[in-house]
Amino acid sequence: MIQLRNLMLQYGERFILRDATASIGNKDRIGLVGSNGAGKTTLLKILADQEEPDSGFVDKANYVTIGYLPQDGIIAAGKSLYQEAESAFENTLTLTSKIDEASTLLHSLNTDSKDYYEILELIGTWERELENHDVEKLPYRIESVLHGLGFEQSDMKKQTSEFSGGWQMRIAIAKLLLASPSLLLLDEPTNHLDIISQHWLENYLKRYEGAVLVVSHDRAFLDELCKQTFEITQGNLNVYQGGYSCFEKQSKIRKDQLIRSFKSQQKEIERTEKFIDRFRYKASKASQVQSRIKALDKIERIEIENEENSIAFSFPPAPRSGQTIMELENLCKSYGDLKVIENATIRIERGDRLAMVGANGAGKSTLAKVIAAVEPFQSGIRKLGHNTMISYFAQHQADELDLSYTVLETLERTNSGQNTTQLRSALGAFLFHGDDVFKKTSVLSGGERNRLALAKILTQKANFLILDEPTNHLDMRSQEALQRALESYEGAFIIVSHNRAFVDRIVNKTLEVRKDGLSLFPGNVSDYLIHLEKLGNGSQPKANIASSYLSKSVSKISPRERRQKRAILVTALGPLKKRHSELETQISQLETSQELLESKMADPAFFKTSDAREAIVAHERDRIALEKNYEEWSRLSDRIAAKEQELDELG
Repeated sequence: MIQLRNLMLQYGERFILRDATASIGNKDRIGLVGSNGAGKTTLLKILADQEEPDSGFVDKANYVTIGYLPQDGIIAAGKSLYQEAESAFENTLTLTSKIDEASTLLHSLNTDSKDYYEILELIGTWERELENHDVEKLPYRIESVLHGLGFEQSDMKKQTSEFSGGWQMRIAIAKLLLASPSLLLLDEPTNHLDIISQHWLENYLKRYEGAVLVVSHDRAFLDELCKQTFEITQGNLNVYQGGYSCFEKQSKIRKDQLIRSFKSQQKEIERTEKFIDRFRYKASKASQVQSRIKALDKIERIEIENEENSIAFSFPPAPRSGQTIMELENLCKSYGDLKVIENATIRIERGDRLAMVGANGAGKSTLAKVIAAVEPFQSGIRKLGHNTMISYFAQHQADELDLSYTVLETLERTNSGQNTTQLRSALGAFLFHGDDVFKKTSVLSGGERNRLALAKILTQKANFLILDEPTNHLDMRSQEALQRALESYEGAFIIVSHNRAFVDRIVNKTLEVRKDGLSLFPGNVSDYLIHLEKLGNGSQPKANIASSYLSKSVSKISPRERRQKRAILVTALGPLKKRHSELETQISQLETSQELLESKMADPAFFKTSDAREAIVAHERDRIALEKNYEEWSRLSDRIAAKEQELDELG
């Protein structure tokens, strides 16, 4: 579908891309990895025609469409949420012309070629997309995507200008998914999602009809979604099969092989050079010397990739605290008439390592601020334990840095009591070396600002860390370094994070935040999700874990909420059952068509007629369509069964 050919891009003496060559197929699921600043976002921008390479080509057919989600900076205004999402369908009419163009191209291709079948599948996808763009179905599609990304029904009529930055990015994700481009380019899409919405997006992208190229620092997300990995390292673009874990293993093997080949080549070069030096002035060896000199010049020298820098640090020793770090009792927090936290009761003890989870809007970040004494509360008790010393990292801490300060000045103003040498050592641990410490914060990248914000914690003595989404903008190596530091940290901590692969290894308890209170579970987030599954008597499939994570137990909801939930479920079932019935009709028609074509093709003489080519094309197109319809029918059957079960439970 898309070919990258010998892309070159250089900033000064530094190569961002050096002879980068790869291909992207129409169904590929690709993870794009590399350290911060390696060039991942730059490659996405080149593919999205937002940046030009110095040389090389990006070859793509005219019918290929590309949707690009940057890390941040998208703001929608002037429409309601629903209207903004609906605007994703403005280009629906172009599908017809794309189908016509691709059909014309199809007739010029060999029926045995890979391109032929890819285009055939694309035509089928577009035809199904046109069918799905019926006016009756648009509201359901729009609302289902918005609900999946965490929006409530009450949000639909809200003006988009009312939504904050993270929600603005969710709106952008929704529009991209609804527009259904041939290739989705997603730069850190999970940074703005809670664990529920992330789980939904993961499953949506698995079923997505086009190709996906995603930059993410969430190992679990990449492993679950991607079947291929592109790595950018020191200008080189390396292609691996499999998700991130497979990439790690293959990358190590490749580098080990490269080192062995390099050493072997160096020995051969050394032997050749010794021969040349020894016999350079002997007439009897002149021809052999010249031959070896020419051979040496022709050798393609193997280059070893330098190990890229990564964060290496440890937290300062945690002062000894009392057994109880903090207690909350019936704590309530409101913003005006809006109740965010009610009856929050918990005791946090020395040695506790908590992952804080909860549905979107449950109040996780607000609770973290209250615990950190950054936000006041209206009623209840917040009691600090003996000698508890708190260090707090806010979700948008990097955005709160004073851009007029240098990197070093930022740490000097924390009043940590450390001298300049100690502060520069701390900054060095976060990859700010030499004159880097005199850079203005305003010129730092998002990843560099996040590292600087984390460095501020390193300089403070504390025995209770409160970290709200600390891994945003950290690459894999930096995440692993932070993970190792937290493993050896002597104090207690609470982490709010959607990155399950990061928190699972370092926490021993999971704190569930709900509107009506808190619950504490032993084990990590994966253990917590398994616990939720067991609450459903094991009947709940893995794919539906997120819905139970989002919902309160049926026994806890009021009669009014029960009626509302029933109404929502009944409303949702209508379009599902209608589509299910349509699929059954389409499947029946396709099966009949297939049988008719197969009966014709059973006669060898048929292939001598002028109708044979068209019949072959129709048979293959219908076969692909039939398979897709079977898959969708099966998924819909599961969804209908799950919603009907929820209705039964509601009574």
